[in-house]
Amino acid sequence: QVQLVESGGGLVQAGGSLRLSCAASGRTFGTYAMGWFRQAPGKECDIVAAISWSADSTYYADSVKGRFTISRDNAKNTVYLQMNSLKPEDTAVYYCAADRGTVVRGTPRYWGQGTQVTVSS
Repeated sequence: QVQLVESGGGLVQAGGSLRLSCAASGRTFGTYAMGWFRQAPGKECDIVAAISWSADSTYYADSVKGRFTISRDNAKNTVYLQMNSLKPEDTAVYYCAADRGTVVRGTPRYWGQGTQVTVSS
């Protein structure tokens, strides 16, 4: 069982920045693919970004390319999502997720509780 705890969400004006953090438990954190997902009211839960266990590859949704950056620090058991140039359309609950395989396809096995990001116009 893997426990994921997100933090860093909040209220920010359009054009601003936030950095989300996801602290993970487990001695094998470094072997998990990690990702960030988001769900806005009335919408599907969509993948935002993902990073492989070795951090040798990343994935970004087209809507956030050039604005968001995913990274991980395996020594700290933490994955980050740096969000710049935020838009009101980015408003959603952001979830951290992990899987021993991939988080890009299918549904990841482990999820955090979510953190609210609200971008005002």
